[in-house]
Order: sequence, then structure tokens, then C-alpha cells
Amino acid sequence: QLQLVESGGGLVQPGGSLRLSCAASGFSLDYHAIGWFRQAPGKEREGVSCISHSGGSTKYADSVKGRFTISRDNADNTMYLQMNSLKPEDTAVYYCAATKRLAWLIPSGYDHWGQGTQVTVSS
Repeated sequence: QLQLVESGGGLVQPGGSLRLSCAASGFSLDYHAIGWFRQAPGKEREGVSCISHSGGSTKYADSVKGRFTISRDNADNTMYLQMNSLKPEDTAVYYCAATKRLAWLIPSGYDHWGQGTQVTVSS
């Protein structure tokens, strides 16, 4: 069974931080690039960040540059998204995804998806 499970979402005040985790089971992330995506109500799913299979290359959406950091721990088969200086516009369901293709931040390029974790930035 190929599965990705996100965790770490929740309610946070503007300016706060959250760290999202994505654990893979049933397959290894070693040969996959991985990405984080988000979808707010009424909006299309958008790419937030991605990281190469080795962790050597990363990309970020302009809206999160300088605030979010993507990382991975292949030994633990887990990926992370550290989110700092959160803004209300960051509110969305966040999804992790994996692909063996060169997909960058294009959702359609990813093969495996988690169920999502809600991040709400409000106060």
C-alpha cells in the first residue's frame, strides 16, 4: 500500500509557526522528488515547495519564499515543511506529494498524494 500521511497542521496566529510532516509508507521516498501543495476553499491546488530526491535542490512559490523551508529525511522516509511568519492567506489544506518525474510545482506531475492537513492562520 502506497501512502503518504500529513500531520502537524492546526490553528495558529498570524506570525506564528507550524511544522508539517509527511510520512511515507508502502514505498521509499529515496527515488522520489517530493512537494508540498495547498488548496484553499474555492481555489485551485497550488504548489508551495518541492525538493529533489537527494535533498540538494529546492523550489518555493514566491508567496512563501523566506518563510517556508522544505526538507526531507530519507532515512525516516519523511518530509517536512517548516512554516514561519504565517499569514492568513496561508490558510489552506496542505498536501504532500511524491513523484519520480521532473514535476517542479505542478500538481499534475505528482503520483502519490497524502490526505491533507488543515492549516488555519487566524486572529
